[in-house]
Amino acid sequence: MDDDELQAIRAKRLQQLQSERSAAGFDQQSNAEQQKQQQKEKEEELRNVILSQILTQEARARLNTLKAAKPGKAKSVEDMLIANARMGIINGKLSEADLINVLERINQQTTKETKVKFDRRRANLDDSDED
Repeated sequence: MDDDELQAIRAKRLQQLQSERSAAGFDQQSNAEQQKQQQKEKEEELRNVILSQILTQEARARLNTLKAAKPGKAKSVEDMLIANARMGIINGKLSEADLINVLERINQQTTKETKVKFDRRRANLDDSDED
C-alpha cells in the first residue's frame, strides 16, 4: 500500500467516525428535547386536571376567554388558583361569579390609578395664536 492510499483510507475512516459521532450527538439532543416536551405536556395536563376540579364549566370558559385575550394574566390567575387549591383555601368548585370576583380583586390590586397633570401655564406659553 502506498502512503497516498493509506492517507485516503484514514481520511475516509475519520470522516465516517465524525459523521457517526455527530449523528449520535444529534440523537442525544433530540432525546433531551423530547423529554423536555413530554415534561411540559405532563405539567400542562396536571394543570388542566386541577383547574377542572376547582372550576365549573362556565368558569373554565371565562378563564379560556381571558387566556385568549391576555395569556400572561390568565397564566398568573391559573397559578394563583392552583396554589390556593393546593393550600386548601379553595374547597369546592368555583362558579363563574366566584371567578369574576377573584378577577376583580386581582384587577384592583394590580391596577394603578393613572393621573394626568396638565400645566396650564406652559400650554398658554406654547399657544401659537399670535402668528
